[in-house]
Amino acid sequence: MDKPIYFDYAATAPVRREALEAMIQVLGQFGNPSSRYAYGREAAARVKADRETVAQALDCDPSEVCFTSCGTESDNWALRRGVELNRRKGKHIITTAMEHAAVLETCRDLERQGYEVTRLKPNRAGRITAEQVTAALRPDTALVSMMLVNNETGVVLPVRECVEAVKAVDASVLFHCDAVQGFLKTQPPLGKLGADLVAVSGHKIGAPKGVGALYIKKGVRLRPLLTGGGQEEGLRSGTEATAQIAAFAAAVRANLAETDRLERTCAIKNYTLAKLKEAVPKLEVISPGDAPHICAISLPGYKSEVVVRVLGDRGVCVSSGSACHKGKPSHVFAAMGLPRSWLDGALRLSFSPESTPEEADALVSALKDAAESLFTTLS
Repeated sequence: MDKPIYFDYAATAPVRREALEAMIQVLGQFGNPSSRYAYGREAAARVKADRETVAQALDCDPSEVCFTSCGTESDNWALRRGVELNRRKGKHIITTAMEHAAVLETCRDLERQGYEVTRLKPNRAGRITAEQVTAALRPDTALVSMMLVNNETGVVLPVRECVEAVKAVDASVLFHCDAVQGFLKTQPPLGKLGADLVAVSGHKIGAPKGVGALYIKKGVRLRPLLTGGGQEEGLRSGTEATAQIAAFAAAVRANLAETDRLERTCAIKNYTLAKLKEAVPKLEVISPGDAPHICAISLPGYKSEVVVRVLGDRGVCVSSGSACHKGKPSHVFAAMGLPRSWLDGALRLSFSPESTPEEADALVSALKDAAESLFTTLS
């Protein structure tokens, strides 16, 4: 099969050469970082250096970075232990109706345990305001959770403004941010958001799947999610995934070295949107995306899963929303109040600095052909 034309970088990114090389190197240096002989000390030193790299990218102290297996684990840890830490304050949680499933499903589970969850609805453009968040605060609010970049629309939510507003009302409320789609793709660095807990993931930036991190602000004393040998300063026991961590740090360094990566990504996204609007008159733009790498479009009246399959047969990879939907309608687009015909035909496009105009032209051609050849529905 020929190399696919890939526009689903929000789902996952290819493993970068630098990350793969770092991973292979560390796999050959197999020492356990908790061991006291030379192999172990070498591994521990490497993990320490890699933690410093990730902390630099987050703009925080290395002691505030705890490595995890993925963004979902980081979100779960932050939410479950965060509300537990603030249990004396109350059992009320505020989040948005368009969070990733890692947050929404955890909140549903917490509801089954007696918590009350307020889910803020976005406007038609997919936006939430600080005023909405503060209006939802109650004396028993324990935690607020808001993503930084929506993984289906590319909208950047005003997390820093919301943190400041919440803390001005009640400094004891914990603030969690799922920044998986925003890590190294937005400014300012995540450590400047002011949030107490920030989740990130490696495979969105060119590291392999299976590694992420949770930023835990100094002074926030979460109980460990995993207990055992006391690794990660006692916060997450289990032998460190040294190879994945090394690859994560290498991917961070490689991204930071490409100073024009965000401009290149935004340029190819804008080029693609302009070409699509010109070539496919039926197309509607749900969101051009504030973040440089994600936008959302729709072919109203078409079935997005059919369009995705037709494009896939031509070697063009796009999605109908988050990969976690597994073909189900997007809760994000539904929360925005879009017409049913727009919901049916919704597609997410996501880009990288390596995306090319030639690939974009191939996408435009394939989508134009699909719009002209497929039957619409009556929805």
